[in-house]
Amino acid sequence: MEMQTFVQFKKEALKNKKIKEEYDKLEPEFELAKMLIEKRIKKGMTQKELAEKIGTKQAAISRLESGNYNPSFLFLRKIAIALGSRLDITLK
Repeated sequence: MEMQTFVQFKKEALKNKKIKEEYDKLEPEFELAKMLIEKRIKKGMTQKELAEKIGTKQAAISRLESGNYNPSFLFLRKIAIALGSRLDITLK
């Protein structure tokens, strides 16, 4: 049996209307986590280093990046500053 990649699995799963609806509801969280991970890695920082820079624990960064944490605006601002970025929020 051929091993299915995550991308293939996701593509197939999203053909299901109910799964697609739930996925779309969570898309902003997924996108935020993706952006934070990419920015942190680009800066060459570990989760622990980022956590220390903003005065929190590595576990908080891990939860945020995995989508298991609903951060406050202040927390996101601290992360943005620590990563040399600016936090912009828009409503569409």
